[in-house]
Amino acid sequence: MERIYNKPSVLEFILNLIINTCILMLATKIFKGFYISSIWYAVLSSLIISLLNETVKPILVVFFLPITVYTLGLFYPLINVIILKLTGVLLGNNFIINGLIVPIFISMFIWFMKILCNIFIINPIMLKRR
Repeated sequence: MERIYNKPSVLEFILNLIINTCILMLATKIFKGFYISSIWYAVLSSLIISLLNETVKPILVVFFLPITVYTLGLFYPLINVIILKLTGVLLGNNFIINGLIVPIFISMFIWFMKILCNIFIINPIMLKRR
């Protein structure tokens, strides 16, 4: 039996990039320990986070699988914090994320907002195109 994989379209990629940028800019306004210097660095950070989620995150998930199983999944949000911290290292002073507790809440906020945006924005647009 052959598994069918739906490759994301260019429109879906651009929509995700725009929505992720808006979510990151909203997070900079809500959280005190999070700063992105401009909208262009928000676009760049959104692109970097997407690339890190596709390349580095699966490696981190496998590497930290024993800890994640031992903590019954409570360690998994820290993998998203590691992705945010790596983005901060790559962008330097243009993407600042302070502390350890605040990034956990930021990653949960980004996760929750992405779910809402996927349900109410991206999925309806993609269903209209099919």
